Parts: sequence; structure tokens; C-alpha cells
Amino acid sequence: MEASAALGLQSRPWIGPDKVGRKGSGFVRLPNRCLEERRVSTVRFGDPRRSRALFRPGQAEPKITCSYKKAPGAENIHNSFDEALILKRKSEEVLPYLSGCCIYLVGMMGSGKSTVGKILSEVLCYSFFDSDKLVEQAVGVSSVAQIFKDYSEAFFRDNESEVLKDLASMHRLVVATGGGAVIRPINWKYMKQGITVWLDVPLDALARRIAAVGTASRPLLHQEAGDPYTKAFAKLTALSEERGKAYANAVARVSLEDMAAKKGHEDVCALTPTDIAFEALIKIESYVSETAAVLKRHCIQGMKS
Repeated sequence: MEASAALGLQSRPWIGPDKVGRKGSGFVRLPNRCLEERRVSTVRFGDPRRSRALFRPGQAEPKITCSYKKAPGAENIHNSFDEALILKRKSEEVLPYLSGCCIYLVGMMGSGKSTVGKILSEVLCYSFFDSDKLVEQAVGVSSVAQIFKDYSEAFFRDNESEVLKDLASMHRLVVATGGGAVIRPINWKYMKQGITVWLDVPLDALARRIAAVGTASRPLLHQEAGDPYTKAFAKLTALSEERGKAYANAVARVSLEDMAAKKGHEDVCALTPTDIAFEALIKIESYVSETAAVLKRHCIQGMKS
């Protein structure tokens, strides 16, 4: 049973929350995969202008439901199976220590927060949210780029903070945050109620990823003229200098450069999302273990005094 659930993790086509109702109505229907009765939770957002999101979380714990996608060869299937099974076992080791704490993934645009976040949510039986998508739904606009264009970046950031505030009141979530969420101290107040993980990807790799898929969905890049890779790398460099210290506030850091070096890869793009998710679990495990040890020492010292 466990093996069959693990098979599809790496190559599964991910489907986000489905909108229901009229555009701008603020209702999102979220499947609760963990309930045998297939119940659903409803997330309701308030007035789009004020963006005071009102969440109504259920007590659901998502059940892992992974689809099987045939790999090119038997060896690839076997390797993917092994990776996913190891990932699942690691998640079972980490889960008891999380106590329902939310996990917030931070990092630059294109760093894979949504992809890795969805994998983590599956193996941990958590629900997954993309904060950018929640802002889009709360405002009633189809994309972050359009929100920037129709309103302003400041308007988007205000809504983003409201969404993170509401998410902070919930439990058992993996949240992929927007690349710029780290620049506002108030957002850290909300995210620090959970466990923050920084996906640290080399700028060259990020620029190549973004150039390959285009910059239309990247409001901070789309207005720039010139070669996609060149303008992406230049903008990412500037953003990295601006946000680098903010990302470092995360309690756990997943360095893809270090991971690639350990595995003997010359390019971080050789790493799979499953590799990155596994490393994230190791970092989270290290953090919660260290935190538990510190609390235990404080408790013992308090009893002696």
C-alpha cells in the first residue's frame, strides 16, 4: 500500500485548488484527500478591496493519493520508486515532531517552492497553499502580474500579508510563499509561527529556468527589455542583494548548490524535486530536534533552580 502510494510522487501532475462561484466571489473549494468520506473544507475570503481573508479550516488530514505515470524504462521506474519510498519513510520520522506546525517555503522566483511544497504536503498528509494564488482569488484577478498592473506592488503586498496572517492561524499546512514575501517584517511574524525553509538556488540556474518558460508571469521581469536570460539574471542579482539577508531568517536552508556537489552533479538542474523535498525534511528534522533539545535543557535548568 505504502509502495503504491509512493510511486507517483516525482512525476505526478499537480492540480491546485479549484475556484467555485463567480469571479471575485472569494470562494475556493479544497479537496481534503485525507478524509475517507471525501468531505471538503471551504476557504472564504472577505472583501477583495480590504482583503481580510476569513478562513474556515476543517480538521481534515489529506490522504496521499498519487497517480502512476509510466517512466521511459524499468530502471527509471525503480529509481523513482526508491526515491519516493525513502522520502515517505523520512516524512514518517519527522511528522511526530512537527505537532501540526505549518511549513513555509521561501525563496526567489523560480526556486521550485510550489513543486516541492506539493510533494511535502503529500508525504506529510498536510494541505498545500500557494500564497500568490490565494491573493489572486481574494482580489478576483487572474494573475499576480495583472494585480501589479491594475493596482500596484504595494497593493499586492498588503493582500499578501493578510493572507499570511490568516494562514498563520491554521495548522498542518505547507505554504509556498511569493518571492518577495520575506521583505516585510510583519510577514515573518506570521511565518515564524511555523517552520520556515529557504530553497536557495543559484542565480544562474534560476535565470535559465525563467528564460525557458518566459517572463509573462513574472511582474518584476516582464517589463524589462532584452534577452530573457540576460534580463532575468540581472534582475535576480539585484533582488538577491536586496532580499538575501531576509531569506536567511528562515530556520532551515536547503542549498541546491551544496546538494549537487554532494551528489556529484555539475548542474543543480540534475536534482529532482524529490531530492529537494527529502533534503528539506532532513533540515526540518535537524531544526525540530535541536529545538526540542534546547527546550529540554531549559526545562531541566528550570527544575533545578
